[in-house]
Amino acid sequence: MIYLFILIVFILALAVFLSGIRIVRPTSRGLIETLGRYTKYAEPGFHWIIPFVQRVFIVNITEQMFNAEPQVIITNDNLNATVDAQVYFKVKADEESVKNSIYNVNNYKVQIVNLARTTLRNIIGTLTLKSANSERSRINTDLLKTLKEETDKWGIDIVRTELREIDPPEDVQETMNKVVKAENEKVAAIDFATAAETTADGIKRAEIKKAEGIKQARILDAEGEAQAIKLVNEAAELYFIGNAQLLRQLEATETALKNNAKIVIPSDTQLINVIGEMAGILPIENKKMKEL
Repeated sequence: MIYLFILIVFILALAVFLSGIRIVRPTSRGLIETLGRYTKYAEPGFHWIIPFVQRVFIVNITEQMFNAEPQVIITNDNLNATVDAQVYFKVKADEESVKNSIYNVNNYKVQIVNLARTTLRNIIGTLTLKSANSERSRINTDLLKTLKEETDKWGIDIVRTELREIDPPEDVQETMNKVVKAENEKVAAIDFATAAETTADGIKRAEIKKAEGIKQARILDAEGEAQAIKLVNEAAELYFIGNAQLLRQLEATETALKNNAKIVIPSDTQLINVIGEMAGILPIENKKMKEL
């Protein structure tokens, strides 16, 4: 009978001991309360509490993400925009912060989501829809700053915030798409016109270069002819002084012969005398007779 009683006591003691075992993982921290009063900070590892007398509140200290849930916000230009954001946060690992996350706020996860939604309404409500879409980084910065200030006394560290989407009403979205399409077509038209203008300008420059080449060639040709005439005149002045008429006659004869002109020569006439007569020079025999 005594052995049975000892056995029962041992089993009850073992059950009480096992029921009081608490294991805190490295990703968590614990707060131990005794009869409703905070008494000990539980670091990662093995802990034993008195069953029914003490309790352990486990707090996750890893980074967590909560969706602020889509909500309709009226922008400054009276348009209804559907806004959605995400908040990344974690409970600080020190004892004071873990205590604040439990004792200074009732369910900090819900509170952070509600605070993020309210802050988004305040920020986007002061912006037009266009500004809200173009200033996402500013909205994220303002949201992060506000959440950090408000949650600091909760022992929460707001890591970052991300504005996922700002969707305008369907009719506004359709109009915006048309505007974007028109703008893209305008840019494409400008690019095409610029390319055409560049091509035309290249052709124009090429034609100008070609005309300048032709002009220069003609100038050089004219200069060559002028130089040749100058040399002929200088030769005439040097070798045919007082015989300009004779020089012109010789040139005319040269031209006639060059153009394949036909000349009828009498049978009893010397060729040299015929040429001389064409040039206005007396025949050789007549000249000798005249001299005699």
